[in-house]
Amino acid sequence: MEGNPVRWFEIYVQDMERAKAFYQSVFGVTLSRLNSPDMELWAFPMAMERNGASGALARMPGFPSGGNSTLVYFGCEDCALEAGRVVGAGGRVEREKTSIGEYGFMALALDTEGNMFGLHSLR
Repeated sequence: MEGNPVRWFEIYVQDMERAKAFYQSVFGVTLSRLNSPDMELWAFPMAMERNGASGALARMPGFPSGGNSTLVYFGCEDCALEAGRVVGAGGRVEREKTSIGEYGFMALALDTEGNMFGLHSLR
């Protein structure tokens, strides 16, 4: 395997408008609609020339949100800032900013659809 192992992610949701509002509020970004014939996709901002993965919120009949075994970590300058916006956006913080030693810091939260996601920063 060459390069970064994660290339794309999808976070499955049931209420797209609620989920978009949550992620846009927590990260201060605007998601954009992607064309897909069999599912609704709203992508996080992408910089194709840079390292790291991008992804989208996804809504597809027959694919429920929450209770899954995938955990996506979003990169942050200081994960305490984004974690601090989670509750106001309708989510829940599961673990406040915690040191992971030489690897920086992390926090865990639940979105409005019941999906857990991680926040990671070096400071």
